[in-house]
Amino acid sequence: MLRPSSLKRVLFFLFSDIILSLFTLYASYVLRFAFYIDSQFLESFFITFFILTSIKIISLFIFKVYFVVWRFFGFSDAKNIVKAHILAYSIFTILYLIFSDIFAPFPRSIIAIDFFLSLSMIGGLRILKRVLIEDNKSIGVMKPTLIIGVGSNTAMVIRHAMEGEIDYYPVAIVALEKGKDAINSYINNIKVYSFKDIASLVVDKNISGVIISRELSSDELKIVVDKLNRLGITDIKQMKMMESNQEKLEEISIEDLLARHPKDLDKDAIASFIKGKRVLITGAGGSIGSEITRQCYAFGAESLTLVDNSEFNLYQIGEEIDSATLALVSVSDKESLDKVFREFNPQIVIHAAAYKHVPICEINQQSAIINNILGSINVMDTSILYKVDKVVIISTDKAVRPTNVMGTTKRIVELYANNVNSKDTDIVAVRFGNVLGSSGSVIPKFKKQIENGNNLTVTHPDITRYFMLISEACQLVLQTGAIAKGRELFVLDMGEPIKIVDLAKQMIRFYGKEGEIDIVFSGLRAGEKLYEELLIDESEKKTIYSSIFIAKPTEYNIDKLNKDIDKLFKAEDKIEALQNIVPEFKREL
Repeated sequence: MLRPSSLKRVLFFLFSDIILSLFTLYASYVLRFAFYIDSQFLESFFITFFILTSIKIISLFIFKVYFVVWRFFGFSDAKNIVKAHILAYSIFTILYLIFSDIFAPFPRSIIAIDFFLSLSMIGGLRILKRVLIEDNKSIGVMKPTLIIGVGSNTAMVIRHAMEGEIDYYPVAIVALEKGKDAINSYINNIKVYSFKDIASLVVDKNISGVIISRELSSDELKIVVDKLNRLGITDIKQMKMMESNQEKLEEISIEDLLARHPKDLDKDAIASFIKGKRVLITGAGGSIGSEITRQCYAFGAESLTLVDNSEFNLYQIGEEIDSATLALVSVSDKESLDKVFREFNPQIVIHAAAYKHVPICEINQQSAIINNILGSINVMDTSILYKVDKVVIISTDKAVRPTNVMGTTKRIVELYANNVNSKDTDIVAVRFGNVLGSSGSVIPKFKKQIENGNNLTVTHPDITRYFMLISEACQLVLQTGAIAKGRELFVLDMGEPIKIVDLAKQMIRFYGKEGEIDIVFSGLRAGEKLYEELLIDESEKKTIYSSIFIAKPTEYNIDKLNKDIDKLFKAEDKIEALQNIVPEFKREL
């Protein structure tokens, strides 16, 4: 009964305005006649009250005064009350002049007195809660808000605001292509406008916050957010559906703008691959490994064995997944790795452990080679020894025509995975580009620079990279495991590459720092490519999923490969030895 609603609010103010109008009209008589009213002037009092109050209420409806949420009453709403009174008393004055006999006897000065009394009382009632809230120091967080998107969540967002659950005051709704039929209509008494009106709405209604009430495609989201950023709006939130089927208001992140949502995520296939299985994950504390761990846990793995050589990283993911077994082991230590496999007997192995930072690997070539190549061989050989069902190796787009040590080591791992005699174990590699939010991603670096007020450093104006959400990339990795038959090199469709300088500009706008922060070009680092590639040639093969391809396998005699890798480990000139195995390796200095 006490929960606010549009109908209850209208009825409350309607009843209040009638009572206040009765009081102000009588008070006008009292003031006009110096507190003594001759009975003859009261003969037409109720006729005057009925006509004037009816006109006044109709005028207040015309100016939408009854549809304002009480606690969000603002200056524009006060102006509408003034306009409604001017209209009402003008109409009444005209009626009085035309039909003066109906109101006689009636002093005309009553009209002016009642105008000001009514304006004060009706406006005062509505501003009362605003004043009380201001006294409680909470009005500062109430933002005139634009709701974008017409859908099932739109009315819910308005209701949350009306009930005080969020500190936003919806003043207008903007319909996009989907929902444009609702333009010029009202949802919970708030008007729906066209997207082309957004600039004028921001100015006219003093918009300082935006809530996107429905899920938008990445392209739609980019257009909307870019438009808002250019209008100076940076407080943008989106109503999102959580896994618990509950809605949550979340900040729009730069990752949301870059996300490429695969339309063929097959969660049933992933569940059938993972559920009830013993899964071992190497590099489990890293950005990709920890997300794969979360996904495997969510999809019902029987047990999780998490391998990492970083105590801190392992501790962090262990705190999150407390049922997992933690193995503080380096993959380059075959003896320790063997003990872990022997004890936990995994059915599935996801190998995410690797050194991935290009400049560091260029400086520390031996460490990169031992960790990335020897570590990966140890994982695959041990998996074969203990008859693991499937091994999924995480690779990288930097393995294609590599220009650096890191990419070349990953290419050698791909070659080993494709050509090793895996017996009863299906071994596959999955190649993809940058994942948003990973420890090596440029986005956290840009965020930190912006927070510190520093210029954004971009290596080259033409440098491009592929991007995908880390959660979706990891789900696709597991999906490849579900369809893998062994010896494949899977490639994830990462969409179109993004120019890093455009990303930097977008982030500057996104955080409202245009004019404050510039972009500085620092020059390509050792081993860094301008353009990353995902495919070696155009002979990739399609799978049942449009987001997953199979690259043409590269034949390499496994005995020769093993001998060449042994020479690599012992070679003084690591670059020459790497080029001996991967002839397309052209080092960029």
